[in-house]
Amino acid sequence: MMSAAVLCFPPAGAGASFFHPWIGRRDGLTVIPVELPGREKRFAEPECEDLDTLVATILPELRAAVAGFGHVAVFGHSFGALLAYEAARALAGDPGLPGMTLVVSGATWPGRPRPGRVTGLPDEEFIARVEAIAGYKHPALDEPELRELVLPPLRADAAMHESYRFTPREPLDVPVVAVRGTADTLVSAEDTAEWAGVTRGGLTLAEIGGGHMYLVDAWPDVLDLIARSVGAGTPS
Repeated sequence: MMSAAVLCFPPAGAGASFFHPWIGRRDGLTVIPVELPGREKRFAEPECEDLDTLVATILPELRAAVAGFGHVAVFGHSFGALLAYEAARALAGDPGLPGMTLVVSGATWPGRPRPGRVTGLPDEEFIARVEAIAGYKHPALDEPELRELVLPPLRADAAMHESYRFTPREPLDVPVVAVRGTADTLVSAEDTAEWAGVTRGGLTLAEIGGGHMYLVDAWPDVLDLIARSVGAGTPS
């Protein structure tokens, strides 16, 4: 069986290293964390605050990364699910690419308005509001030196999310898997079911134990789910 690739988009403010524990953990499944401008290895590049511009910027890299694979799963969590959706739409327009599955986690469908605004708030208020909205606080935000590294990409992602405008388009012709934590108070089972509106390829709903950031601890379960969705992989 030809190996499947998994393009992984992190939650707001995070970088590719969020997915490093996933790499090499499933036979037949190649995890490819997406490097975004302004963070980690691409720290010297300017942050992007427009989602369409970001997708257009990284699209050539995504195409190159998945070339030669038999199937690609495009995965994203929370804000990363929105990036994954728009990236999947862009990739789906290329007939030379492999079969695709979109896996969205901890996210409402793209047409749902985002609650509240945080762009432009002072640092402490911004951090508190983001924590209240997301139900999670990055540990580095409590360390002054690390905060200077984490806060700019978090602000950029918040700005991208708030400026995003969903455009109704033809549904995708790829299967979609929508997963949430069983105790997620931000994304309900009804919210995940609304992802049916973005695809003609069928929607599979799944739940994994935990809250909104369930995948911090339950990432092996997420990998299992992705592997099953593309018919690949056993634990390594």
